[in-house]
Amino acid sequence: MIEARTASPTGIEVALISGLSGAGRSTAAKVLEDLGWFVVDNLPPELIATMVELGAKARGEITRIAVVMDVRSRAFSADLGSVIKDLDASGYRPRLLFLEATDEVLVRRFEQVRRSHPLQGDGRLSDGISAERELLGPLRETADLVVDTSTLSVPRLRATLERAFGAELAQDTRVTVLSFGYKYGLPMDSDLVVDVRFLPNPHWIPELRPHTGRDADVRDYVLSQEGAEEFITRYLELLHLVSAGYRREGKRYLTISVGCTGGKHRSVAISEELARRLAGAEGVAVSVAHRDLGRE
Repeated sequence: MIEARTASPTGIEVALISGLSGAGRSTAAKVLEDLGWFVVDNLPPELIATMVELGAKARGEITRIAVVMDVRSRAFSADLGSVIKDLDASGYRPRLLFLEATDEVLVRRFEQVRRSHPLQGDGRLSDGISAERELLGPLRETADLVVDTSTLSVPRLRATLERAFGAELAQDTRVTVLSFGYKYGLPMDSDLVVDVRFLPNPHWIPELRPHTGRDADVRDYVLSQEGAEEFITRYLELLHLVSAGYRREGKRYLTISVGCTGGKHRSVAISEELARRLAGAEGVAVSVAHRDLGRE
């Protein structure tokens, strides 16, 4: 169904970790270290290629290199874009992880640690966040994997990164099927959004209301509705076409967000079914998550 990108012919895996200050870059670096990556923090962009070349000459002692980048690096955005292109042309095929969070969450995190934003200057904290978000906008658009950490606990962030960068899954395309409730807002890290509010809502059936889309009675009700099976089948066909284009662009990660009103019944049941069917595709590592389950 979804084709995986081929491995780097150099034998060296390269990952670049970037994103908004306060969004979890340090945590991501620690996770990759635990997974056996050689991690370098805040290396100037012009030295990244040199570091990778040295790793390639280490006779197998270093096989995975991750570089954490932020706006403290001189000429950050322009230089890093050029480095990514150069590495890709040399056959290293770097993966770019971009971490982000909502302004509200970032402000709260900075206030908790009593630190100023690196781009704040003499302005307000929110000014620094806005400036950084604008500066990193083009980089976010080129990222292989965008992770919104606004509602992620450290264990959940770790699990997300372990699925993405664990050695045993290195050749797979990572697909996350994420259910959500529209009344709580769209997930920021969505690649594709599926609206299943056209299906009858189990909320209005008293015996189903307390249950969730993970329960058999709700799942069977949702999947038996007129149009449900046809929708799933045709959406998987559409996903095959879209994913082929993603593969050509070198995108290894795909987040499919499935939404209903509250994120409890329809979106959960459809997400579980999509994940179940996608799991049978060769070269695909599928995970399912439910952002708003239990929130009401």
